[in-house]
Amino acid sequence: MKKVSVILPVYNVEQYVTEAVNSVLAQTYPYFELIVIDDGSTDRSMTICQQFTDPRIKFIRQQNRGLAGARNTGIRYAQGEYLAFLDSDDLWLPEKLEKHVAHLDNLPNVGVSFSRSAFIDQQGKPLGLYLLTEIEGEMTFRRMLCRNPVGNGSTVVIRREVFEAIRFQDNLYGTEEDFYFDERFRRSEDFECWLRITVATNWQFQGIPDALTLYRVNLESLSTDLREQLRSWEQVMEKARAYAPEQIARWEKPARAFNFRYLAHRAVMLKTGSMAVEFINRAVVSYWHIVLEEPGRTLLTLAAAYSLWLLPQPFYRQVEALAIKMRATWQKRQIQKEQSRRLVTVAVIAESWQR
Repeated sequence: MKKVSVILPVYNVEQYVTEAVNSVLAQTYPYFELIVIDDGSTDRSMTICQQFTDPRIKFIRQQNRGLAGARNTGIRYAQGEYLAFLDSDDLWLPEKLEKHVAHLDNLPNVGVSFSRSAFIDQQGKPLGLYLLTEIEGEMTFRRMLCRNPVGNGSTVVIRREVFEAIRFQDNLYGTEEDFYFDERFRRSEDFECWLRITVATNWQFQGIPDALTLYRVNLESLSTDLREQLRSWEQVMEKARAYAPEQIARWEKPARAFNFRYLAHRAVMLKTGSMAVEFINRAVVSYWHIVLEEPGRTLLTLAAAYSLWLLPQPFYRQVEALAIKMRATWQKRQIQKEQSRRLVTVAVIAESWQR
């Protein structure tokens, strides 16, 4: 049985970390180690973590180096053939590792297995909505650049060989070290890493339709600072120009539009109407073909942004509640259809590899 190294960065999350650790220990796939990286916490996070006595848990302390730095430390200490990442405010369903291990075992050409996510609120209550990332089709540079189907860092289980293929050395803290995630990024570190894997390796990304990660919509988290997100995205683009100049030149306009639309959607979730309108307008101005390529998502985001901005709040809340209910129903049906189709596809591919 292949061993999985689960890497859990911890930084000032005393209100969430118990749930996160418990969601790992509850996995139906038992062959894992849990590496808890204390990234310089100043609250009770590590005191809480150290109350767990499961022998599969390892604790590592370091000065604060950010999410990318904590993950890199975890990778250096990891003993598993597969590496999984869980942000400390997110959760996993019990069957997550079992399904990803089977996915990777059956498809030797897949290096990054990812799942979908279900949204929960700050108290852990399901919101009835999903991050319905696209799981079908080849992971081209354009697709990763424009859409980032992986979604978030708590969804992936990755072969160790993938990280070996993108390893680089640098001296950021006074000594030469191996790096995998780029620690110069305190945001967008996931996206930067996935983009580099797409360009530098032949390993495939492939998703499974199940929503196995519970992604916490935390209004106090880094992801809520939308303008900082935009700046970090620009930094990723600037780095990518150095190793994929022709591809960036070709796909930058649509990528920028998709990113603006994503930020508009996030602004709607955060109830900041003026910012939502600003971002969706910039999306259309940057690349108006986005309306033709994806009319449904683009026009819905535009309608939501302007409704939030213009409508009286009591009326908007009624419209929003109805829209969320309809969207949740459609998403559940979509996931069920794809789960059935996926079972057949994986069986056929696995049989072909065995031949």
